[in-house]
Amino acid sequence: MRFYIFLSLILLGAACKSGKTAQQTQANTPGQTLGSNTRTSSRPSGGSASDSRPLARPSSVLPNSTSAPAPAPPADWAVTSIKGKFLIIDSTSIRVYLNLTGLKPDGSPIKNADDLAAHFLVNYVIYPDYNSRDRLGYGNVPITSQVVVPNGEYLTLMFDVKRPSGAINGILLTEITETNNGKKALNDLPVRFRSTKLSDRYALFDKDGKLPLLRNYVNLKDTVVIRDVNGTVKPLYTFRYRHDFEAASSPMNTTTRPAPKTLTVDSSLVINTSQPFRMPSEGLYFFLEDSTETYGVGLVVADNRFPKLTRPEKLVKPVLYMSTSTEINELNNTKEVKKAFDRYWLNLMSGNEDIARRAIRAYFNRVEDANRLFTTYKEGWKTDKGMIYVVLGPPDRVQRSRDREVWVYNRRANVSEINFTFNRKPNQFVEDHYELVRYMEYQPIWYPIVEAWRTGAIRE
Repeated sequence: MRFYIFLSLILLGAACKSGKTAQQTQANTPGQTLGSNTRTSSRPSGGSASDSRPLARPSSVLPNSTSAPAPAPPADWAVTSIKGKFLIIDSTSIRVYLNLTGLKPDGSPIKNADDLAAHFLVNYVIYPDYNSRDRLGYGNVPITSQVVVPNGEYLTLMFDVKRPSGAINGILLTEITETNNGKKALNDLPVRFRSTKLSDRYALFDKDGKLPLLRNYVNLKDTVVIRDVNGTVKPLYTFRYRHDFEAASSPMNTTTRPAPKTLTVDSSLVINTSQPFRMPSEGLYFFLEDSTETYGVGLVVADNRFPKLTRPEKLVKPVLYMSTSTEINELNNTKEVKKAFDRYWLNLMSGNEDIARRAIRAYFNRVEDANRLFTTYKEGWKTDKGMIYVVLGPPDRVQRSRDREVWVYNRRANVSEINFTFNRKPNQFVEDHYELVRYMEYQPIWYPIVEAWRTGAIRE
């Protein structure tokens, strides 16, 4: 009986995260660099869209040892997160979708266009690339109920941008300025005005085909639509892969990466764009206009609790980042997964159930956030970004160019500053596949933080 009571509390802690916690992280927004201009923005990028860094339980600056007190509500109105995506309309223009979250001075969320319009101005500038200050174009976006629509936890801002003369691509910098104090929330979004890629013309929308989801995963129960701006109806060849992708290797693992594995198609079907559909089973799905193409749109279909993990057989997997090889083997090879999972945490915490509960809650909150932010063709916690996020938490600052992100952490393991560099790599399923540049020199930082997890010192 003791075991089942303890495990149920673990699962509840891992599965149920309050809105207050998510709001806390959103309120702490690290800076980010575009060229030489450092600015406040949102979370590290995750999903097929570009993020203005940490903002959706992604990027609060949380301590490594004790739980952080809830921050005070902002003194003024504030946009706390921006996540963006563009779709090509035709050869002359693109449509931009920005999912926003924001807070009023009393800490409650901004929920409608009228509140946004009363306190903010929106404008944009198009630059040739991250290293240029030359303007290709600019404009203002009037905030009305036609362009700002409630979208669950977000407000979705939609506006069209004309292609600058002769431009093939660029960097769209959107500024949302609080009119009382002049503070800006910014989003930098690489855009293309000419592209044959399916993902530049089609995106995942809600079941009504009106609001973009801006993520690479759905749940089994979800009815969704893949569509372009014009509502074109056409068949897409759809392939399903049932594959358990490996988790990221250690930041100190500098050995050559193995050659990519060939995935075997499990099943196939045809879906029509602009028409609602629901996937029949979990797995990685790949949508193509032509079955001979290489690049398309990838989509992870997960169980209905994802990005939370609640099944014991899934909960045991992410702890590999803080485990010894012996512990991993025991968890992976046991026939009694629930008991092994329970025993693992109790042993680490010297039998202290209260410390174990808090450590589990903190760890799996980060796993959930990593899934929400960084899921690509595999679950977010398995990606290189997800691994760093789970162990170290959100970065204090993010610097980004078109094909690189640098996460900067201050004051970790008695080190004044540590950087993790992620390079964007081509991937047929998603646009935002990044790989960590690994160094042996991470050992003095990494191991003390892992040890803090193993002793229960990290209890957010």
